[in-house]
Amino acid sequence: MAENVAPSIPRRVVLQGLPQRLIQDGLVDEATMTQTLENLKESDTNLVSHLVSQGIADAKEIAIAASQEFGAPLLDLDAVQLDLDAVKLVSDKLLAKHRVLPLMKRGKRLFVAVSDPTNLHALDEIKFQTGLSIEAVVVEEDKLQKIANKTMEQVDTQMPALADDDLDLENLDVSGGDEDEAPTAAGRDDVEDAPIVRFVNKVLLDAIKRGASDIHFEPYEKSYRIRLRLDGFLKEIASPPVQLAVKLAARIKVMSRLDIAERRVPQDGRIKMRISKNRAIDFRVSTCPTLFGEKIVARILDPSSAMLGIDALGYEEAQRDLYLKTLAQPHGMILVTGPTGSGKTVSLYTGLNILNKEDTNISTAEDPAEINLPGVNQVNVNPKVGLTFASALRAFLRQDPDVIMVGEIRDLETAEIAIKAAQTGHLVLSTLHTNDAPKTLTRLIDMGVKPYAIATSVSLIIAQRLARRLCNNCKVPLEMPAEALLKEGFTQEEIDEGIQIYKPVGCSSCTDGYKGRTGLYQVMPVSEEIQRIILQDGNAVDIAAQSAKEGIWDLRKSGLAKVKAGITSLEEVNQCTVE
Repeated sequence: MAENVAPSIPRRVVLQGLPQRLIQDGLVDEATMTQTLENLKESDTNLVSHLVSQGIADAKEIAIAASQEFGAPLLDLDAVQLDLDAVKLVSDKLLAKHRVLPLMKRGKRLFVAVSDPTNLHALDEIKFQTGLSIEAVVVEEDKLQKIANKTMEQVDTQMPALADDDLDLENLDVSGGDEDEAPTAAGRDDVEDAPIVRFVNKVLLDAIKRGASDIHFEPYEKSYRIRLRLDGFLKEIASPPVQLAVKLAARIKVMSRLDIAERRVPQDGRIKMRISKNRAIDFRVSTCPTLFGEKIVARILDPSSAMLGIDALGYEEAQRDLYLKTLAQPHGMILVTGPTGSGKTVSLYTGLNILNKEDTNISTAEDPAEINLPGVNQVNVNPKVGLTFASALRAFLRQDPDVIMVGEIRDLETAEIAIKAAQTGHLVLSTLHTNDAPKTLTRLIDMGVKPYAIATSVSLIIAQRLARRLCNNCKVPLEMPAEALLKEGFTQEEIDEGIQIYKPVGCSSCTDGYKGRTGLYQVMPVSEEIQRIILQDGNAVDIAAQSAKEGIWDLRKSGLAKVKAGITSLEEVNQCTVE
């Protein structure tokens, strides 16, 4: 007996969202929409693109319907001037994949043109890559594709030299500090996590392009922050999801050849990133456990900074001549002083680069060596195994040296050996942490060095600070009354001659009105009169007074000269120096 089989009734597709709106507005009939959605299940094409390309519906009418349905703003692309810098924030692959276009960046918000606002996956990926809050703006599909193609051509012609390396962010040539070690098994998943690899590589490359000195990766309880130190000031550039904190830390530690499993104690490592055949950048990496994860700071070590030449550092002509004259002496001591981040290392390396010749034996003891100089014998001190500054200096003195550089004089033993080397026919370069040149001499006395040893060994002291340079594209004149200029330290003579100072404004090519930095210097030779003051137990005030008599500019005077020349602002000099 045959069984009664109920006829198969096709299941009715429930339409909602944009498809339902298009049907309600009479732009597409229900049967066509149902068939279109069925066909698109096996396709990478989105609904709006298909409807427009097949001539099923008008692009403008779809955009109006989508804007009304989702409450998103509607924009006519023909009336908008695109911001190419905003377009560059998102990778070409992501833009091509999702058929969207960044329009402009306002603060921490990125406005993105979309023809289909239901494409939340695209917006989420852009948010992850840029670290910005994404605002969708509805536009017409046909205009979007036309302008997107034209814009990408413009971006390709304007990208800087490093952009070629940006194309394959997963396969950059990156190595750690110890080539003999390999990443541990614990880090394998993170190594293979392509989005994390691309994101970290992009942050490193962006930092290099923008001339940053440090990158800060900072986890907090409910957020994660990435900041760059640009011209001495920290600027937030990304805020990835806090859930990625562990993966980001693991990736950086893999690149640095650090122990991924160890999260309880600080670690130090190094990354070498080769960005072209002839250029490699080193990163000195430091991890530190915090309440909510490991904070990581990467110091960017660019060897080209030591090759700039002394003329690029901002020395006044008389100051430069004093430095070069002392470097040419066969013996004596040159001390560079200033706070952390004041450019002491670059000044020292610039001097070493000048001295680095075939007939000169140069040895350095550093903690650690920041820039690799071929032809210079560089030693990283390691107190754990007994390799201190003092022990390295003793070894250097048995190595037939001509020039010795000590990263920092921290204790009496190191100071005495360095001074002994300067007295016995060697040129010694080193640093101290003091506020100005006169206080450097009294600091050595406070450490226990005998006054006569200081007077007979120290030849030159350079105190320095770094001030931000005004952007030449947007700086504007600042009018100040003569009384205010006198109070700031300018002389009546200078005011009578005419002083034009400038203030920062800010534009697309700078950061808050500043671009790059220049040095402010006090270059003080230890003259016979200053030697006499030292031998008579004089203090820093006495030394400063004598230095001023000899025409040596202090840091303030050097800063005012930069203001007068329009190089920096009075506000910046006031931050860097004490009146």
